[in-house]
Parts: sequence; structure tokens; C-alpha cells
Amino acid sequence: MSGTPGAPAARPVHLAVYDTYADWETGHTTAHLTQRGHRVRTVGPAAGLPVTTMGGVRIQPDLPLAELRPEDSSLLILTGARLWDTGSELDAFAAKAAEFLAAGVPVAAICGATAGLARQGLLNDRPHTSAAAAYLAAQPGYGGAAHYVEADAVTSGDLITAGPTEPVAFAREVFARLGVYKPDVLDAWYRLFHDSDARAFPVLMAAAEAGDA
Repeated sequence: MSGTPGAPAARPVHLAVYDTYADWETGHTTAHLTQRGHRVRTVGPAAGLPVTTMGGVRIQPDLPLAELRPEDSSLLILTGARLWDTGSELDAFAAKAAEFLAAGVPVAAICGATAGLARQGLLNDRPHTSAAAAYLAAQPGYGGAAHYVEADAVTSGDLITAGPTEPVAFAREVFARLGVYKPDVLDAWYRLFHDSDARAFPVLMAAAEAGDA
């Protein structure tokens, strides 16, 4: 499913949105995907039902979850939200992630969304990360402690996971999986946005002038 750097996928990236979704966790990801020519479509719980993010932003989703098919997507992004920790309201989104992975379409989950995947058993045999190992260990259905990785973000085949404090590392893994930037440009992007490394800026400028960023 990865593509040539700089060549947008024909199918859109789908961003799951639901009440209490953590706005800031996917800001880098969606902004830079869009700048690179990728289409981002939002997927909500039900048709015609707006949602309100944790930051109080009201979103009218582009389509309901029931209409989302893996074959129509290049990636499903699941964001953190309080609802992941307060009941089963978002279980359908985790079930949809299972459909995507079974179809060989990538899924990227950050923060509380990793708990939803854990409850689906989707982390039991894949390297992954989250907010903390103990957070996932408390989830029913989780048996993947041996595969937990202490890292900012982890890519394992078609699955990307990250903790709540790592939106930039999360974006980096998404960009790498979709081939959004060439490796050296992606490294510079990460150093600039994550590490505030001024030495990365000329690399990005040169890539932009060459049409690679």
C-alpha cells in the first residue's frame, strides 16, 4: 500500500472523528498529507450526525462508519478520545480497524485508540506501543504484553501505533508508510517539527524547490 514519495494515493485517507476526539493528535498528520496532495475524508459514527472534539470544534463527518470500506481507502486513522476509556461507544471503530487490517489496508492508532485495538485483540501478535504498557494491560482481551515496545511510535506491517504525547512521531510513521516523503526529506521533516533542529530547514527548502516537499 505504500506509494512513490510525492505521489498521492488515488484513494483517500480516512480520519475517524467522534465526540471527545483529541484534535491535536492528528494535526501534523492531516495538514501535511493535504499539503502533499492526499485527500483526507472524515468518518463519523452515523449519517448526518456532527461530532464535537475535545477542543470544542464541531465537525460534520463526510461519511458514516457503516459506509466505509477498506477497498475505498489508503489508510484509516483512529485518534484518541475520552470515549475510548468510558464504555463501548467506539467499539465499532476498532472493529472497522480489524476489517482494514484483514484486507491489508493500513491502520494508524494513537493514544486511547490503541486501547480500543487492544480490546479487539489486534495487538496480541504485533509490535506496538501506547501511552504506557500498564494502560494496555488493563484492557480486556489484550494479550500482547510481550510485543509492547517502549518507543514514540511503532510501525508493524499495516499497523501504526503511538502514545498521546507523540503526534509528530505518529505523523512520521504515517508519512513513511504512505511514501509521502523521500527518506532524507522525512528525516529532516521530523528533526524540524519534533526536535526544532534548524539544520533540517535547508534540507526541506531544497526539497521544496526540487518539488520533493
